[in-house]
Amino acid sequence: MTDDAWRRRGAEDDDFGPPLFDDSPADDASGGLSFGSSDTGSLPHWTEPPTGEIPRMLNPDAADPTDDLDVWSSFSGQSPSWRDDHSAPEPSGGLDDITGLSPVFEEPEADPFTDPAPTNRDESAPVRREQGRITIGTDPTDGAASRPTSSGRRPRPGDATSRGGRGARPTTPQRSATGKPTGGTGGRDMPTAVAVGLAIAAVFIGALLYKPWAVAIIVVVVLGLAAVEYFDRVREKGYQPAFIPGIMACVAAPAAVYEYGVGSLPLVLFLTFVAVAVTFIGAPNLESNPMPNMAISMLGITWIGVLGSFGAAIVALSKTGFFVADGFFSSHVGTDTLCLLAIGVVANDVGALFVGSSVGKTPLRHWISPNKSVEGLIGGTILTLGAMFVVGMTDRSTTWNSTGDLLLLGLVISVTAPIGDLTESMFKRNLDVKDFGSIVKGHGGILDRFDGFLFVMPAVYFLTIYLQPWFT
Repeated sequence: MTDDAWRRRGAEDDDFGPPLFDDSPADDASGGLSFGSSDTGSLPHWTEPPTGEIPRMLNPDAADPTDDLDVWSSFSGQSPSWRDDHSAPEPSGGLDDITGLSPVFEEPEADPFTDPAPTNRDESAPVRREQGRITIGTDPTDGAASRPTSSGRRPRPGDATSRGGRGARPTTPQRSATGKPTGGTGGRDMPTAVAVGLAIAAVFIGALLYKPWAVAIIVVVVLGLAAVEYFDRVREKGYQPAFIPGIMACVAAPAAVYEYGVGSLPLVLFLTFVAVAVTFIGAPNLESNPMPNMAISMLGITWIGVLGSFGAAIVALSKTGFFVADGFFSSHVGTDTLCLLAIGVVANDVGALFVGSSVGKTPLRHWISPNKSVEGLIGGTILTLGAMFVVGMTDRSTTWNSTGDLLLLGLVISVTAPIGDLTESMFKRNLDVKDFGSIVKGHGGILDRFDGFLFVMPAVYFLTIYLQPWFT
C-alpha cells in the first residue's frame, strides 16, 4: 500500500471513531489526560539520573499537605507483646495497621486453667429444680422457708414474694393493740385438745399400773407412728428417704433398748446405717441422690428412734427393780420416773401455753414460732417446778423421795422440753407445714404432741442413773 493509500485511509476514520493514538497536540484543554505542573509539579526528564529518594505519602487531613504521615502513631500507646502473651492484644498486621487507621486486633485465646467457662445462663434468674428430685447440696423447699423478707416474715411457696407464688398470706399471728395474739391459745380447739389429752393420760396411767412391758409397747407404737408421719411428710416435700428401713429402725431401737439395755443402741445404729446405704446402693443411677436422702433418713432415725428409745430405757429400770430406802425392794423405779417425766412435760406445755397467750410479748425465736414467747417459757418453768414440788410434798413416789432431786428433775425438764418443741417447730417451718400429722385431734400428729418428750427422755434417764434418787 502506498503513502497515498494511507493518507486516504486516514480520511475514513469517521466511520470507525477517532484514532486510538493521536500524535497531534491536544488543542482542547477540556478533553483527554493532562499532566500539567499544577497536579504533581514538574517531572524530571528521562535523561536525568535517579535521585535515590523514597516517594512520600501525603496526609490529606494535615494542615500542610507536604507533611509526612506518621505510620507509627497508632502504636504509640501500646507496648509490644509476644504471641504467647494473652494479657495484651497484638496487631493483626493488616493494611489498617500500616496506614495508621484504627488497628484490628485478634481475640485472645481462652485459657482453660484461668478463664471461666463460658455460659449463656442468666445468673440473676432463679434456678428451677425438677419436683421430686434433689441435687446434692440443695433444699427441695428452694430455701423459701429460710429467707426472711424486709417485713420480718419469711416467704412461703404460696406467697407473691416467693418463687412462683400466686398470692400473699401472713405467717405471723395478728396482735391486738396491747401486743397480745388475737388467736387465743395458739388457734387450738381447746375442748377437743383437752378431751384427747385426758384419753391419752388414761391409757398411759393404765399401762403404768399394769405392767412395765405394756408401757414399753406404748413407747414403741408411739415412736413407730411418729416415724411414719415424719418420713411421709418429708417424702411429700420432694425428698426420697429410705422409708421402710427408717420406720423399722425407729421401732427396733426402743424394743432393743428395753430388752438388752442402752448398750444395744450402737449395734442398732450400725445395722440401720448399713440398711439405708444398701437401699441407695441398689438404686439404678445417681438420680436417687444418696447423700441428701441418706441424711434426711438418718435425721429421722436419730431424732425419733434413738432419742425416743430412752423412754424404753427408763421403763426397763422396772424390770429388775432396786432396793430403795429402808431396804424396801421396789419394781416401780422406771414407771415412777416416766410418770414424773410426763407430769413435768405436760405442766411445762400447759404453763407456756396459757402464760404465753395471756401476757406473752417477747418472741422466743420469732423465725421459728412467733407464738412461743419468753414469758411463756418462764411460765412453763414455774408450773413445772411447782408440779414437782407438789409431788414431793404428797410423798406419793417411792423412787423420788427428795424434794431437791424433784426440783432438779423439774429444772432439767424445763430446759430440754422447750428445746424439743422448738426443734420440731423449726423442722416444720423449714418444710413449710403446719403439723406433721393429724391423728391426734386438737394436737396435730403424734410427733406434734410428743416432740418435747424426745429431748426430755435421754436427759431424765441419765439424770436418774446419776442421782439414783431411790437411795435418798
